[in-house]
Amino acid sequence: MDEPISREERFPAHYWHRLEDGRIQCDLCPRDCKLHEGQRGACFVRGRIDNAMVLTTYGRSSGFCIDPIEKKPLYHFYPGSRVLSFGTAGCNLACKFCQNWDISKSRHFDKLLDQASPEDIVRCAEKYGCKSVAFTYNDPVIFAEYAMDVADACHARGIRAVAVTAGYIHAQPRRDFFARMDAANVDLKAFTDEFYVKQTGSHLQPVLETLKYLKHETDVWLELTTLLIPGLNDSAAEISAMSEWIATELGTEVPLHFSAFHPDYKLTDRMCTPPETLIQARNIAQTAGLNYVYTGNIHNLEGDTTICPACGSAAIVRDWYEIDDYHLTREGRCQHCDTPIAGHFEQFTGYFGRQRIPVTIEATS
Repeated sequence: MDEPISREERFPAHYWHRLEDGRIQCDLCPRDCKLHEGQRGACFVRGRIDNAMVLTTYGRSSGFCIDPIEKKPLYHFYPGSRVLSFGTAGCNLACKFCQNWDISKSRHFDKLLDQASPEDIVRCAEKYGCKSVAFTYNDPVIFAEYAMDVADACHARGIRAVAVTAGYIHAQPRRDFFARMDAANVDLKAFTDEFYVKQTGSHLQPVLETLKYLKHETDVWLELTTLLIPGLNDSAAEISAMSEWIATELGTEVPLHFSAFHPDYKLTDRMCTPPETLIQARNIAQTAGLNYVYTGNIHNLEGDTTICPACGSAAIVRDWYEIDDYHLTREGRCQHCDTPIAGHFEQFTGYFGRQRIPVTIEATS
């Protein structure tokens, strides 16, 4: 039985149409949820009330934190800067390995403690010197209307908008959503449809379409993350196929992050990803021609460092999320050989570091 939708949750949603049988269909993502009155979609935060679609989490967050931008992870988008991060609740995927399952799988909205308008969020970002605001923790696709309004408010004050997403979205909302984003880290969860179906309840092809769209039809800065799960998506053959597809379809300058899995949620029978698996994956991707490949969730100085593809010198040396050495000009060119490094850069005057600071939004409306 779906949880009743209160009046406070009834923000008018976009991307739906009526069906001849009396139901309405959500057109936001490829799940195409078809709803009777009072029902919620698979994401749980979009539902039907009074014969229309509503978004139940507009203006409501599971919490706000100031993070280093490297934590998203974005290594080529204003390195060293701070980002105001937040999410809501729910998700349109059903990943058995979700690392934020208490938020993304929540069906209890008492977890949404912070009320915040788009303007409130921008004021908070300005107050704490944040270069950008990130929609993260759960997938912003499902709260697209809220995220887009926040992004518009950010741009009015010179603040960037960042999406951390699985990229599972239909074409029209994809155009609207990413037109508001300055950067995105997209989870490419595997490179087989079998994995997507069995482990996430979705499909691979719509994600690949999103990646090609972002790279070739937008100015959004794009980075990818793949969580390597032992025995499920970490074979050399799959990693090679994925890397070659990225090089061919997206280009060799798109950064790729291989991240270590830790048992969680419904996938507790798998071991943690050995560091050797991530290091091997990085080598495979580099052999396929990718210039910027990183390892995450393990301590690996080499796998955290940005290497100039022309001269092989260390351009940005990282230790976890801390920047130890920075050898780029303000325009993002290697100081050793003057080769441009792909990404968005500015004059580097220091870094935020690895700390994570919870903050409270001061609501004014």
